[in-house]
Amino acid sequence: MSLGDDHQSSGGYGGTGQTRLRLPEPEGGPRRGGRSSSRSLITVVGVVVLLIAAIAFANRGGDGSASAKGAAGNKPDASSTAPSGTRPVQSGFAHDEQGAQSAAANYAVALGSDDMFDEARRHEIVNTVYTPDVAAARQTDLDGAYSSQKFLANIGLDKQGKAPTGQTFVSRVIPVGTKATAFSTDKATVEVWYTSLFGLSGGDSTNPVTESWYTTTYRLTWTNKDWKLTDFQQKDGPVPVGRDQRASTADDMTKAVEEYGGFTYAR
Repeated sequence: MSLGDDHQSSGGYGGTGQTRLRLPEPEGGPRRGGRSSSRSLITVVGVVVLLIAAIAFANRGGDGSASAKGAAGNKPDASSTAPSGTRPVQSGFAHDEQGAQSAAANYAVALGSDDMFDEARRHEIVNTVYTPDVAAARQTDLDGAYSSQKFLANIGLDKQGKAPTGQTFVSRVIPVGTKATAFSTDKATVEVWYTSLFGLSGGDSTNPVTESWYTTTYRLTWTNKDWKLTDFQQKDGPVPVGRDQRASTADDMTKAVEEYGGFTYAR
């Protein structure tokens, strides 16, 4: 697939609709400048958002026996959802509307994580979050996107997708809420509203960590006793009014990223 300037809906990473994740402006620059010539970068990063979902699904290896909505016995306790790097979800999502929303929220977390920049982890994510036929079709395109040296260089990573010495790569999605807009026995459409952090923290970073807001619509199908992703579409916002808060220093941001691990269970 092309990593060119225009990422159109047909043939794109998500299947339909434009999908992009705005990259941070250089430090000290405007928050929202005009559309630059680096849309190829934006195009590929949009894939990250989708890939996040895959990671979350990869974290599940169960038989889909999760209980229905409201079963207290299956609610994760505080320790199981702590940012420890472990995989708290060991079974599939519930076969109901609540389960579909949980799946979509966790897909968003997985597809937006820095795990998408690791080939082995990315393959696991794609193969677990998508239906088998869609995963097979997406794998090659996503590999091409995430291994593009131009793309990696533009966001400050080396050809292995690693950050420079002394800097920390940040790519996280934090769901704010979900809404099911359609639901049937084997199909669901769920919107996930979330904020994302993306960039490089460190004193020499030219792509500092910035915050963006998006809503992604996920289409899911019940396959092999679990909800699987078939398609998605992303749009900007809703974006809240920013408060008059001073941006943290590069050192403080790096410390926070290292000390506060990302969640592996979003809902």
